[in-house]
Amino acid sequence: MEIRARLSLNMRRLRQSKGWSQEEFAHEAGLHRTYVSDLERGARNPTITVVDKLAIALGVNVGALLDELEEN
Repeated sequence: MEIRARLSLNMRRLRQSKGWSQEEFAHEAGLHRTYVSDLERGARNPTITVVDKLAIALGVNVGALLDELEEN
């Protein structure tokens, strides 16, 4: 799976596990809601600084946003 798709899926999964809307997540990360939406749709390529902001907001390390999920 392409890295942008992995980031998108992991972001959405982690955000939803916290019960956050995209707007709440964007606020926590210090980003605009439409930017978060674009990232979750794979429509944007974030900088490493943005990936770090996302990880901090979600309380995970950057690797958790980029790793492939293991299928059970």
